[in-house]
Amino acid sequence: MLEIRNITVRFGGVVALNDVSASFAQPVSGIIGPNGAGKTTLMNVLSGFVTSTGGSVTRDGQELLKLAPHRRAHWGLRRSFQKEEIADDLTVFENVLVQIDHGRSPASQKTDEVSRMLALVGMADRADKPGARLNSFERRLTDVAKCLVGQPRVVMFDEPAGGLSIDETRQLGALIRQIHAETGAQVLVIDHDVDLIREVCAETLVLDFGKRIAFGPTDAVLNDASVKAAYLGTEEV
Repeated sequence: MLEIRNITVRFGGVVALNDVSASFAQPVSGIIGPNGAGKTTLMNVLSGFVTSTGGSVTRDGQELLKLAPHRRAHWGLRRSFQKEEIADDLTVFENVLVQIDHGRSPASQKTDEVSRMLALVGMADRADKPGARLNSFERRLTDVAKCLVGQPRVVMFDEPAGGLSIDETRQLGALIRQIHAETGAQVLVIDHDVDLIREVCAETLVLDFGKRIAFGPTDAVLNDASVKAAYLGTEEV
């Protein structure tokens, strides 16, 4: 279980996150809210790029906020960004391998792991393709594979379906649902695509103006009047 407790973030006079708490217990969980709600800020707190003025984040007995960002990565925290970070001058295989190249495992074990994850995301037949020649969906799949090597414990995706077609989003959703079974990692997904969130996330946290306005089973949350008012643009009754 990923326990987020009383996270507050201030940027000058702006309160980006206001005493946010949630206990994520499901293999795949969602975080939604309108633009500026604090979703990416929360992910940045977990990653170590933004410092909270208080609170805690724990999983498996480890207090993540006490670790430097690189030590969180060594512990098993992985994330993608809204724009894929793919090196154009490396092949697909090399883009993924570089994520674990620093590790102490034998080279053969590293290459085997990369091959397995490329097969999982559907990029095994394009392992030798240079990053510069990848289309947007191939770049996204390669980015996902990068998050899955090196024994991840928590994987965070920030708007992974951005710019994808309906069919590509469905394929991505099916892939996200496989991650926990294949790696044991817990997954957090931020996305504006409510259909994707409903499809892959068993539970969902909703933020608005930096505050938690709902958290629980995804279907119940998406049907909540306050969520519809804040996120889906309907009037609260």
